[in-house]
Amino acid sequence: MDTPTRTKTIEWQDPLVGAELAKSMSGLAFLEALVEGRIPPPPILALMNLRAVSAEFGRVEFACTPDESHYNPIGTVHGGFVCTVLDSVLGCATQTTLPEGQGYTSLEIKVSYLRPVLADTGELRAIGVVTKPGRRAAFAEGRVEDSEGRLVATATGTLLVFPH
Repeated sequence: MDTPTRTKTIEWQDPLVGAELAKSMSGLAFLEALVEGRIPPPPILALMNLRAVSAEFGRVEFACTPDESHYNPIGTVHGGFVCTVLDSVLGCATQTTLPEGQGYTSLEIKVSYLRPVLADTGELRAIGVVTKPGRRAAFAEGRVEDSEGRLVATATGTLLVFPH
């Protein structure tokens, strides 16, 4: 089968600049700086066409526009794309609750997929909310909606909190 080749170019800045800044800022201050463009976004955001839209204590909103480079073998956006978006908002919502010098990592995530996503679905909106912050573990919920406000997927997650 002879099909035309498509290409996609991804550009990003040094991810360690933001990672180092994260160690010296509260999580909320860091996420606000990311939203405002005062610090370089991590490369995963460029790879996923993802951007931080808003951040407040215990809550973040991201937006992304999947394209066919995110397709799986059956012609829909791969579930891992949506899972990664959800993991990002769960983690960043948790980060907004952390003081300077604290970090986090995902321990567990459970995703429920409710409808397929296609390249023509348009912009997705992802919201993460902390349901229980903690000094050692935090719990968060997330949701992804399509451009018409229909629920695409939900997630719950547990995150480990630790000193940098």
